[in-house]
Amino acid sequence: MGRPDLNRRQLLGGLGGLFVAGGFGFAALGTGADALASSADTRVRYWNLFSGGDGANMIAMLDAFREANPRIDVKDSTLQWGNPFYTKLAMAAAGNRAPDLGVMHLGRVPGFSPGRLLDPWDVGLLAKYGVREQDYNPTLWKRGVIDGKLYALPLDIHVQLCFYRKDVLRKAGLLGDDGRMIPVTSTTEWFDVLKKAGQAQKKGLQTIGLWTNDQNFQWWFFVAFYTQLGGTWFDEAHTEVTFDTDKATQVLEFLRRHVTDGYVVPGAPTGEQFVNGAPFTWEGNWSVPVFSGAKLDYGATPLPPVFGTQATHAESHAFVLPHQADRGGSANEGAHELAAYVVKHALQWAAGGHIPAYTPTLSTAAYKKLTPQNEYVSAMDHQAAEPKVWFAGSTGVLAQDLGPVVVSSTMGSAKPAAVAQRMKSRLTRLLASKNPMDGRTAAQGGAVA
Repeated sequence: MGRPDLNRRQLLGGLGGLFVAGGFGFAALGTGADALASSADTRVRYWNLFSGGDGANMIAMLDAFREANPRIDVKDSTLQWGNPFYTKLAMAAAGNRAPDLGVMHLGRVPGFSPGRLLDPWDVGLLAKYGVREQDYNPTLWKRGVIDGKLYALPLDIHVQLCFYRKDVLRKAGLLGDDGRMIPVTSTTEWFDVLKKAGQAQKKGLQTIGLWTNDQNFQWWFFVAFYTQLGGTWFDEAHTEVTFDTDKATQVLEFLRRHVTDGYVVPGAPTGEQFVNGAPFTWEGNWSVPVFSGAKLDYGATPLPPVFGTQATHAESHAFVLPHQADRGGSANEGAHELAAYVVKHALQWAAGGHIPAYTPTLSTAAYKKLTPQNEYVSAMDHQAAEPKVWFAGSTGVLAQDLGPVVVSSTMGSAKPAAVAQRMKSRLTRLLASKNPMDGRTAAQGGAVA
């Protein structure tokens, strides 16, 4: 792409402005053997950030791949989630010690200097192993395309959901004939639902868990509802801020009202209250195993379209190829084969609550039987994503900068209209700032599908 290589010293200087890693104590737990398996002739080194239930599901999928492909030895390492993972991955790519395959949040890819720290996928090689563009939601696939090349192969989308207790809503008359929560299409209808649910719930519990003092969740909720209103962030060239403060104020007032009307207890443990009988909680789909494990009578839908248009916040785990000066050969082909296998065999991944990105999986009888996954699978078609700029993405600069500002409005320490203006000012500053990875602004980044 005509960009000079980025050496380790330059990268370390830039990372200081981008990551808050809290030191370089990276935990890496490999399950692959240090020597090639006896029947293997190719090794694929794979770094991921999956722990807990996701980690167990990924290991099971890797073991299935190993059994089906004994000629490929997968050396997988699980590193600490968040900025420490991204810091180490960037340093490894800059120092020519990168693994053959990695995982990133899709929103972070534009900031990872594609072409310098990431290598593009060979779409022909992916097609050889059964993964093609037409197997994806078009919007999701295009999010991984930068300067006309595919730099991220999505594994899933993970979304923010409205979890609800069927036992409580049944008492309140809020379940339809299909046993699911009645549709909500306006803020008036939503607060009416909360009022009726509150009258039927156990005393001493909040009506809805909203993570009111968590900057990440509040930011994700804001993105969803701002998108429902048709709000935009920047122009196509990434030279002007198009953030609509009037629409932003509507969203901030909506979030704040949950507190002022008494439906939320700020600081209350959201998941615990839901398990104990609170009617609603807004959580990521990763809470599905927790609530299912508690054997609750519950359902989950995308965030309600209270502003008239369906849109729920979505991020994506995606496979990437960290830059290698000599990328190619059997290890590179093995990385393509492994990623394609996992993408195509993501039914077990769906058990963790994620929506598989490979759309043929969504039409299988096995997936359609998964509950509540089959209730919110429609989120694939109305994803509310952060803007495609270097400072966006999970735990990225945008969320860290604007999330606390949204919290200040929801919690009542600042007025929604003033917060909306503050958000626009911060977006203006971010748009003019340079990516520490390569010293370029969003307008200079070429991050256009």
